[in-house]
Amino acid sequence: MGSNAQRVGSYFEVEPGVDLYYEDEGEGAALVLIPGWTFTTRVFDHQFAAFSKSNRVISFDPRSHGRSTVTMEGNNYAGQASDLAKLLEHLKVEKPVIVGWSAGALTAWQHVRNQGPKSVGGFVCIDMPPMGMSCNASDWMEGAMSDIAEVFQTVQTSQGQRDLVIWYAENVMIEQDMSAELTAWVVEQSLATPPIIASHLYAAIGFSNYLEEARQVDGNIPSLFCIANHWADTAKPFLAKHCPNSRVEAFGGHMMFWEYPDQFNAVLKEFLAAT
Repeated sequence: MGSNAQRVGSYFEVEPGVDLYYEDEGEGAALVLIPGWTFTTRVFDHQFAAFSKSNRVISFDPRSHGRSTVTMEGNNYAGQASDLAKLLEHLKVEKPVIVGWSAGALTAWQHVRNQGPKSVGGFVCIDMPPMGMSCNASDWMEGAMSDIAEVFQTVQTSQGQRDLVIWYAENVMIEQDMSAELTAWVVEQSLATPPIIASHLYAAIGFSNYLEEARQVDGNIPSLFCIANHWADTAKPFLAKHCPNSRVEAFGGHMMFWEYPDQFNAVLKEFLAAT
């Protein structure tokens, strides 16, 4: 689970009736952490603890996630990127190093699509391919169409969403044995997002394609991919082909930054020093 320290967050109205919960700690060069599908700032406890001593660390619960307003509008990664841009303007942040975990990387790539690669000082993707699906079976992608469709159908109900998150936590996210407490902590975050919105967001993941933005980032600014061991054999050759300038590190599971914070934070610290 996360650290015992409780951060005190704030709210920013990104549009009438939609409040975004965010956390902003420390001083120095800005480091923006974006959580993935249905998750919250809580997954970044170890990064706040480590980097708020040297950097300004910012994270937020995307709309319809966690403590932010649940709304039927804007629940895709274009909407999240628009909210992110408004939040950064509100906080007077320019050229941050942006870190997207899982589907949070789609928000980050969409931000690059909207603002240009030089709007950020560095780009870190944590375990997310830039394409949801591909006709080339050897590509690094979220899944084949049949896999995407199965998950989409599963998360139509609260029970299906719970079951999926539990399975994903135990088989993909975390390498250690899951305690009941740890499972509850993971599931609690996800269930703040209603199933109808969770399924809509998952469809947006499946049909996403940010390969061009990944290439733009690779060619213009420092870029780092931290990928889980389970698909390193596919991801590494894919990234060598499409993002040859980017640093690639493979270890742990989907939440390696949470489960192995010392190793992840050392990699991120080295990356930040070079930006």
